[in-house]
Amino acid sequence: MADDRHRTGRLHARSPLSGLRLLATFASLRWGEITALTRADLDIDAGTVRVRLTYVERSTGELVLGPPKSKAGRRIVGIPQAIIPAIKEHLQLYVKPEEGALIFTGVKGGPMRRSGFNKLAGWMEAARAIGVSGLHFHDLRHTGNMIAADSGAGLKDLMTRMGHDNVRAAMIYQHAVRGADKLITEAIDKHLIGHERARDDDEDGPPGLLVPAG
Repeated sequence: MADDRHRTGRLHARSPLSGLRLLATFASLRWGEITALTRADLDIDAGTVRVRLTYVERSTGELVLGPPKSKAGRRIVGIPQAIIPAIKEHLQLYVKPEEGALIFTGVKGGPMRRSGFNKLAGWMEAARAIGVSGLHFHDLRHTGNMIAADSGAGLKDLMTRMGHDNVRAAMIYQHAVRGADKLITEAIDKHLIGHERARDDDEDGPPGLLVPAG
């Protein structure tokens, strides 16, 4: 969880989970959304990810694949250019070539489960190591949302990017990556680039980006 960079200062997919953490954070994706992504949902050239399906884990342990619970959840989100190299590398190293292949899988090739992710990522140990033992996976999305909000975008555009529903959901979820959402994506890019430069100039670096939801 600490540093997904090579010496060049660019973000790279050092492990099968690096790309997952980056997309969850900087594209504001929920757990069920990101684990349901396939190759067909990523448009690297356009720099977008399409959210059309989500996994829900029932109390019985059964994983159910279906559309997001609200229309606003179905959306196209811009991917910051700073993390594109990591996503490309992940696709090359860890994802099958078929369009329907899952982007992130468990050790046996099936959908990723929270328990499997926590074990593979050593989540609790890593969280304790950086001094935030109460950190949850959802806090990655929370961090990305905070950065997006800091871009100065209007509430409606932020709601669209985050997949939140309201009375105007039918209009909002159709909003594709253009206009205000492009500005949000570019603002996140600037934040990432500035953070990477600061880390290169000072090995101690500024405080991390993660913001516990409390």
